[in-house]
Amino acid sequence: MKTNLKILAALAVPVAVLLAGRWRVARQARRHVANLFSLAETGPVQTYDPAELTSLPAPVQRYFRHVLKPGQPYLRSVRLRHDGQFKTDLNKDWMPITGEEYFLADKPGYIWTGHTTWFSACDQYVAGEGSLTVRLLGVWRIVRGSGPSYNQGELLRWLAESVWFPTSLLPGGRAAWSPVDNDSATLTLTDHNQTVVCQMNFNEQGEIVSYQAQRYSDETHIETWTGHMSAYHQIHGLRVPTQASAAWVIEGEEKPYARFILREIEYDKPYAYS
Repeated sequence: MKTNLKILAALAVPVAVLLAGRWRVARQARRHVANLFSLAETGPVQTYDPAELTSLPAPVQRYFRHVLKPGQPYLRSVRLRHDGQFKTDLNKDWMPITGEEYFLADKPGYIWTGHTTWFSACDQYVAGEGSLTVRLLGVWRIVRGSGPSYNQGELLRWLAESVWFPTSLLPGGRAAWSPVDNDSATLTLTDHNQTVVCQMNFNEQGEIVSYQAQRYSDETHIETWTGHMSAYHQIHGLRVPTQASAAWVIEGEEKPYARFILREIEYDKPYAYS
């Protein structure tokens, strides 16, 4: 009996440390989300009018007419939850992942937190600065990346994921559309002196089904980055994808590393999930 009690006591200390560490990380994340949403605009809200689409490329007009209804208010904040699969390395196996993501919709900015059995990660782009932090078991920091390559990469991620809040891509916003062909168009976005370009590809219904861009894969190398969106559904009056994936293109072959399934999305609720 005494031996069992000693074993339990020995296990209790690291478990307590782990739980306390995760609590601190969660509290810090809530503060960061509050800081992100404090940057949202507070003036009068504009509404969508299809008449403003006339100067846009044909597939882009098709897209907005499909995913938005006339009179849709421009969004300012978004929060969502997802699950799915993730790879920590392109050559490793898939692992289950759950995540939360918070976006500014009226300007570039987001925070994403993902959790697997062994690690937690935080991608973010706030006030022109991108970063990635990875923690073992949600506590011990093992990766901390920031700087120009992260600024570019995280700004591109916000642009690609704006399909979840399409009012951010309407004319007069920060992103500008350029024609490619009847099924593609290019988005160019400049924020804090950083310019990124992403090609969006559309199906016959007008849904954005894939994207591709040149993105930093590390601090010095740029690779083709691509993704796919599917299973569009009407949610809160907008038509958005409920499945999304991301991949790097290596020697002409797509190497996926993320497959997400949308479980919940809410608009203009500018605070963190409890």
